[in-house]
Amino acid sequence: MQLIRGISGIRGIVGDSLTDSVLIRHIQAFSELQGNGNILLARDSRSHGTSFINTGCDALIKCGRKAFNYGIIPTPTAQFLVEKNKMAGGIVITASHNPTEWNGLKFIDSDGCFLNGEKNNRLFEIADSQTFNLLQNGSAMQREHGYNAHIEHTLNLSINDVNAIKKRSFSVVVDAVNGAGSHALPAMLEALGCKVHRLFCEPNGEFPRGPEPLADNLKNLGEAVQLQNADAGFATDPDGDRLAVVDENGHPLSEEYTLTICADGFFNTTGSTKPLVTNLSSTLALDRVAEKYGSSVIRSAVGEINVVNKMKEVNAELGGEGNGGVILPESHYGRDSLVGATMFLNRMAQDTQKVSEIFKSMPQFAMVKDKIKLGFVDPKSAMDKIELNFTDAKSDKTDGLKLIWENSWVHIRKSNTEPIIRIYAEGKTEKIAANLVEVVKQLV
Repeated sequence: MQLIRGISGIRGIVGDSLTDSVLIRHIQAFSELQGNGNILLARDSRSHGTSFINTGCDALIKCGRKAFNYGIIPTPTAQFLVEKNKMAGGIVITASHNPTEWNGLKFIDSDGCFLNGEKNNRLFEIADSQTFNLLQNGSAMQREHGYNAHIEHTLNLSINDVNAIKKRSFSVVVDAVNGAGSHALPAMLEALGCKVHRLFCEPNGEFPRGPEPLADNLKNLGEAVQLQNADAGFATDPDGDRLAVVDENGHPLSEEYTLTICADGFFNTTGSTKPLVTNLSSTLALDRVAEKYGSSVIRSAVGEINVVNKMKEVNAELGGEGNGGVILPESHYGRDSLVGATMFLNRMAQDTQKVSEIFKSMPQFAMVKDKIKLGFVDPKSAMDKIELNFTDAKSDKTDGLKLIWENSWVHIRKSNTEPIIRIYAEGKTEKIAANLVEVVKQLV
């Protein structure tokens, strides 16, 4: 398996494509790329992360850097801390939603955002050339409970009515998949007056379910919500940037509706009519919610930094991705499960509706997500063939190929993080979406 390098940093299988030497080269290249200042190091809970973060600190010391080792914290916390503490940058050792045998590096720029495509490519060039200025006079500092500052800031966001949330004393179950959000998310919710029931909140890197917070992986969370008679269940991925929700009956909402429901609460609270920014693969429900409040949706290529760059370009006050990623610039420019959870609770506190009722009040669309291994498939020729088959659709080639109708669409693109082609489709019913996916797969 080859090392995957792209807009999301690097990912590989530990001991195969991802080794200490690969790690060191890319970390030292990042140091070479960034300006003067301290560099944050953090990780998710994977067992190999302990060794990797120590290796990373040693690599930065040899570059003459002061490395701040924050240990296990959510990726959005790392982004928040880099910006807040005016650091030169940050590196998170994580493979996000990939299985446990994977790990990788996410690179954070000095503004708390991930490196853009141009800067990522420059980093890879430096890593391949291995021309590093090794001064060997840096140092490393350990930091504990870095998420406390993140929680404090989130509690003071202007868009949430914290007192209204606290008055409701919501009962919630948290499934952090034993990942980086295991301590931070429950602590955030308790600070909001919630009674928190912990499920898979030991950050030991042993993922007891599929690491993505998809509906199929949330059976245990649904059962726990019913057992505890809770108001909702919250689930994250291993590095804590994505949030999925289970209703009071234990039924998972589509992760597409995390941002949708948060957006409904946001527009209702703020009265803002500025456009919401999301990616090409996110739900049409966002467009319908925005329209209800006199706003609109602008779409970018898939990838958090692409959404963030578009948000900055149009001065958006809210954005995110349909994979459960909520981005609120008032906090920082990054997907954030802590911010997402507070915004979801804020929507819950706006009326007496239960989560299932809030969900039913949203515009209803069904999405089907599938994938094909790259193998011998040539993505470009496959997409040309698909476009010719759908002459009645509007085409968007910003990122792969998206074919759009009034109430449905299909998006075909090469993954940024895995050696696959992703095929996402949405329609008013699951049958419509599934049919679009099947036709595309047959053509490929």
